[in-house]
Amino acid sequence: MEENQCDESVGNWRNKWWVEECKKTWNIALPAILTSASQFSIDFVCVVFAGHLGPLELAAVSEVGNVIIGFAYGVMYGMGSALETLSGQAFGAARFNMLGIYMQRSWIITLMTSLVLTPIYVFTSPILKVLRQDKDISELGGKYSVLVLPQLFAYALNFPMQKFLQSQSKIWVMTLMSIASMAISLLLNWVLVSKLGQGLLGVAMAGNVAWWVLVIGQMVYIVSGYFPEAWTGFSLLAFKSLFSFVKLSLSSAIMLCLELWYFTAVILMVGVQKNAANAVDAISICMNLQAWTIMVALGFNVAASVRVSNELGAGKPKAVKRAILVNLVKAGLLGFVFGIIVVATRNQFPAIFTDKLEVKRETSKLGYILALTIFLTGFQQVLQGVAVGAGWQFLVSMINIGCYYIVGVPTGALLGYRFKLGVQGIWWATLGGYLLQTIILVVLIFRTNWNKEALQAEERIKTWGGMAEPQGSS
Repeated sequence: MEENQCDESVGNWRNKWWVEECKKTWNIALPAILTSASQFSIDFVCVVFAGHLGPLELAAVSEVGNVIIGFAYGVMYGMGSALETLSGQAFGAARFNMLGIYMQRSWIITLMTSLVLTPIYVFTSPILKVLRQDKDISELGGKYSVLVLPQLFAYALNFPMQKFLQSQSKIWVMTLMSIASMAISLLLNWVLVSKLGQGLLGVAMAGNVAWWVLVIGQMVYIVSGYFPEAWTGFSLLAFKSLFSFVKLSLSSAIMLCLELWYFTAVILMVGVQKNAANAVDAISICMNLQAWTIMVALGFNVAASVRVSNELGAGKPKAVKRAILVNLVKAGLLGFVFGIIVVATRNQFPAIFTDKLEVKRETSKLGYILALTIFLTGFQQVLQGVAVGAGWQFLVSMINIGCYYIVGVPTGALLGYRFKLGVQGIWWATLGGYLLQTIILVVLIFRTNWNKEALQAEERIKTWGGMAEPQGSS
């Protein structure tokens, strides 16, 4: 009798922590999913409208998006992601005053980085030509890249603010602003492109306005008194420890960029094939669709990162393990559902992006590979979120180099050209890189001593906070 009561008690306890952790996960993941999907949709809408201008316009916008904007976006997002570790652990340790200082330090770094990246936008056309891309695509892409330069500086301000809000699980206002910005992008594209016939100029203007509406809205929200402990005004403390902050920011940027640049490498490999426009269009459509699902998976990436960093900062290693398990299960289920949808609609979804029959046919051939990649993406994003929450950016960077560049790129070139499998061979190599990285991260995470990681988080908070940033500083 006592044994049965004990088993029932253990069962109730397990159900309780599972339900509680699920609630905590969804409170972060759901608004983060909506935020990520809405912000991605700002550019997604632009690609769709560009696609209906013609195959050359679609190829130009897609190539600029994947090669130039993708590069800059990855750098900015990665630089801002240093806050996921520091702010999340500081919030878990109740060091709220550090959050605003961290965000200001990140602003300084990301704005300086945006100035460094500006020439890439200005000289997009010759850069693409050096990379042996189609001449017409390169010329039109270069013009479009200059038009969307204002978005680079919007990224610089946006991502640090996102991490500031996410670390405190204050996401819903940001979510509503992101949805509003996506709606603005859709409305302006319809007016400027479909009604007024402004072509790529209209596409660029719509994206620029949408991004800056989002940035200004978030900034007003943060400085308007809703965060009395975390935001105490601009401070000269933001200029302290900048060098150390830059090192962590660079590690975060490199970790993310190595993954994003891999997709850039894939686009470039496809771009040197015969009939490059159709091939680039097909794989760009797949990448845009996968990127949309990644925005959804990023919700669980954020949830895993916030939960792990908060619990490590609070010194609760058991809660870290629960957070990892719940996020993996939920992300895997969503990835499975998305994969099934892609397979079921593989002959229909290309029509969203293009009216050209050859591009539709080429894209449909990639449906099964795309579905498998999307399924794996959910697990991969959660595992990377755990790594960021624990502060393992440099280690994951090394893993990414091995999986994507030592294995993935050579394999893609071999399958695509040596074995003449074309776009499908290159994409199979992409899937292989994903799978290898996922396996390594799973082994690493489940062999980790989380008690030791909690002690390291405590030491990190002391090192970064210390006496230089006492409570109530401004």
